[in-house]
Amino acid sequence: MQAPRQKVFITCAVTGNLTTPEQTPHLPITPAEIAEACLGAAEAGAAIVHIHVREPSTGKPSMELEYYRDVVDRIRAKNAQLILNITTGPGGRFVPSTDQPRVAAAGTTLIAPEKRVEHIAALRPDICTLDLNTMNSGREVVINTPGNVRRMAKVIREAGVKPEIELFDSGDIALMNDLLKDNTLDGPVLCSFVMGVRYGFQPSPETVIYARNMLPPDAQFTAIGIGKTSFHNVAQSYLCGGHVRVGLEDAVYLSRGQLAPSNAAMVEKARRIVEELGGAIASPREGREIIGLPTRLAAS
Repeated sequence: MQAPRQKVFITCAVTGNLTTPEQTPHLPITPAEIAEACLGAAEAGAAIVHIHVREPSTGKPSMELEYYRDVVDRIRAKNAQLILNITTGPGGRFVPSTDQPRVAAAGTTLIAPEKRVEHIAALRPDICTLDLNTMNSGREVVINTPGNVRRMAKVIREAGVKPEIELFDSGDIALMNDLLKDNTLDGPVLCSFVMGVRYGFQPSPETVIYARNMLPPDAQFTAIGIGKTSFHNVAQSYLCGGHVRVGLEDAVYLSRGQLAPSNAAMVEKARRIVEELGGAIASPREGREIIGLPTRLAAS
């Protein structure tokens, strides 16, 4: 059994793509709200914030560069050390037509891989996610083919950004290991197991250990729990030698029947869990050292 890490970083995923304002009135929507949620999470103990943006007038997911720029600028004006992790997940969803499955129906977002990382090339955050899953998602399909992943990884590397590899099942880990072998990705790898999505990894201690044992020995990982398993996975990830993530992207409840009043409150609870288990929380500067971000970013 791998021992827990001496220092654990907390990632806070503040809004995501799928959580809706109908599920919680506390979901940040506008760039100003998203930036404030990130700064509040940092004050509560998060070293990393994971950022999606929304259309301010509707709350629906957006890929608008200027919304991302606004969020980044607002955070950097107040906190230069906080590690920014921006999503590249949108743009990979396909909804087949009922009578002609090869034809895209409403809800399809599938676009060229380079378009999915345009904002990364423009803004050059510390980290960006890189999803390796091709899987069923409700009645839809998420598509990330090896070829498209390689095209996205090329843009990410040229931007000097560290990818966080998002892994939804064991086949994704096999693909990640192939991408490391052919130098599409550089080690040590930073990755996350996304657990609790139907048709992907299901959350349990056995699943975390199984997935962890497929990784290179120098990998940094976080086991993410979706929905009611969010805080369970904080403990499971830490005890299995990983880091932790919480936030309104992943869950909306702080405890049974109690909506989380903020992302910061979720970080505070995750911090308590880790510290009560004997762990110590990494600061953003310490998180940079753990991940291996360039010195120039640590000094920004």
